[in-house]
Amino acid sequence: MLESSETEFASRYAAFAAEGELYPQPEGSPLLEFATGGRVLYLFDRTGPYVARPGFARVVVHGVLDLAGTRRLTPGEERGTPETLTVVGISGVEGTGEVLHAARQVWVVRARVPLVLAAFEPLPPVQVGEWVAFRTLPPLHGFLL
Repeated sequence: MLESSETEFASRYAAFAAEGELYPQPEGSPLLEFATGGRVLYLFDRTGPYVARPGFARVVVHGVLDLAGTRRLTPGEERGTPETLTVVGISGVEGTGEVLHAARQVWVVRARVPLVLAAFEPLPPVQVGEWVAFRTLPPLHGFLL
């Protein structure tokens, strides 16, 4: 289990929220359009209807990792590797970045923006400060703070 409730998850990872411009979709749509880190992310709104307002926002961006596209970079690869974040499809991302927090099933990675990345099984062991390459499965989730 990755979360016990939306509120608890958002609270636990609030320190790693991304900042940017929020553009809620038309009424009835579960998607949030969030411009952050030079990218536009489409996030599944986990905080409920009618909470999001257009403008500046802090959002915990959460993705479930595609383990086939996720690995720790070797020390040689880490040197000179920039933070990257590429949007894949409508609501997935791939990239490289530095690990800010690591637990058994969750990594927080800074890849142009902080991302809370999780898996339903244990992740390869990494330490804070190491670099990883990752790919998420759609959709990304957004927890508005």
